[in-house]
Amino acid sequence: MTNRRIIIDTDPGLDDALAILHALNCGRFEVLGLTTMAGNIGIDNTTRNAGRLLAAMGRSDIPVITGAAKPLARGMIDISDIHGSDGLHGLALPEPQATPPSDAVVWMADLLLAEPASSVDIFALGPLTNIAGLITQHPEAAARIGQIIAMGGAVDEPGNIGPRSEFNFATDPEAADIVLRASLDLTLVPLDVTRKVRADTAYMTALRGTKPGDIAADIIALYFGTGRESRPLHDPCVMLLALEPSLFDIEPRHLSVDLTDDPGALSPAQDQPATKVALRVNAKGVLDLLAEGLTRT
Repeated sequence: MTNRRIIIDTDPGLDDALAILHALNCGRFEVLGLTTMAGNIGIDNTTRNAGRLLAAMGRSDIPVITGAAKPLARGMIDISDIHGSDGLHGLALPEPQATPPSDAVVWMADLLLAEPASSVDIFALGPLTNIAGLITQHPEAAARIGQIIAMGGAVDEPGNIGPRSEFNFATDPEAADIVLRASLDLTLVPLDVTRKVRADTAYMTALRGTKPGDIAADIIALYFGTGRESRPLHDPCVMLLALEPSLFDIEPRHLSVDLTDDPGALSPAQDQPATKVALRVNAKGVLDLLAEGLTRT
């Protein structure tokens, strides 16, 4: 199978880190760069964490490019209680080996214009600020994206920030609105799916034995809630859907983004472009695929 060439737009974050490790190790993606936004814990931490993950995997040849330091029109949401003050709860990783350049939007535009149309996908793991900037500032480049797969939103499920809003979309609802209106090849992976994907202790232990598996097990240990399983493994679902869409039930939905009452909440809106939305998942199959990619030697 020909590897998909991808940009990972990310705000690491523990579940982002799992997704990045999988993409680097599974052998099925050519990662062209990691673009960052403030997202989970502020732009300095998210950018540093992206570089640290690459250094840990011996992939400092992949560039990290600093992106949006804040949402388009509002303040940030603090969830350091989940990810820790540094975004990775003090996980020991080597420091980045390069100083990242700034302006992720310009970097993405230049890359997309230089590569054949539709040959580069964007996997969006955080708020959609950078991608909205690409759409509004460089529409001719945005039109050349192969597909966008984005973790975000809640469709038929309650939210995790507001009554119906999910963190990534609630952090920058204006950006989410721009992306959903853009008529690009967009697939959403919302809470409806990601809440079903959780790791238990046996799963975590079975990952150990390779470098990425060991790091992933350490991350999952830090990502446990108060029960017998981890918090939802939101972001890895983006990579796993790209690899095996048959593990997900995907439906077209016409959706609008609330910008006022419950910012980031999604509602049916027939006047909006259709978006592909993953609404159900084979959780065991997804977890097996994740483990396979993390432990590949």
